Amino acid sequence: QVQLVESGGGLVQAGGSLRLSCAVSGSIFSILSMAWYRQAPGKQRELVATINSGGSTNHADSVKGRFTISRDNAKNMVYLQMNSLKPEDTAVYYCAAGVDPVYKYWGQGTQVTVSS
Repeated sequence: QVQLVESGGGLVQAGGSLRLSCAVSGSIFSILSMAWYRQAPGKQRELVATINSGGSTNHADSVKGRFTISRDNAKNMVYLQMNSLKPEDTAVYYCAAGVDPVYKYWGQGTQVTVSS
């Protein structure tokens, strides 16, 4: 069984930075693809970034150049470094794990609020 716990969300002013963390339980972490999704009120869930078991990454156009996904296989951790935050980045951010593009395991989400 794989369990995911996100942390690091909060309130930040536009232009600021936050780093989200996702702790993953389970011995199969190193072979899983990981992703960050977000969902803003009244909007569909959006894929933000992915990282596969080999460390290759993809980022949505809306966050490219501002957000960076990374992973530490020794610590079973995934991170999302978010810089130059905008009010439109406000959402609940979810960590997900699986075999790309099917993400079977999900965390509970962490709220990110960016004030203008």
